[in-house]
Amino acid sequence: MPIVLAPLNRDLTIVRIVTDEKTKKHLESLGITVNGSITVLSASGGTVVVKIKDGRIALDQSISTKIFVA
Repeated sequence: MPIVLAPLNRDLTIVRIVTDEKTKKHLESLGITVNGSITVLSASGGTVVVKIKDGRIALDQSISTKIFVA
């Protein structure tokens, strides 16, 4: 499921990132990688705030709909 539909405050695993290579490399530099762990802290109007390791990152709707979790 896309991360915008994921339940809040649960550990999830990133299973797929559907975007171009440049964006994928940028997300990897932020710690968002396939098989990585991620927690959705809040979601509103397509914007998602996630916890990656010890940091928090806000993802806009164009990116958050391209990250799939399980």
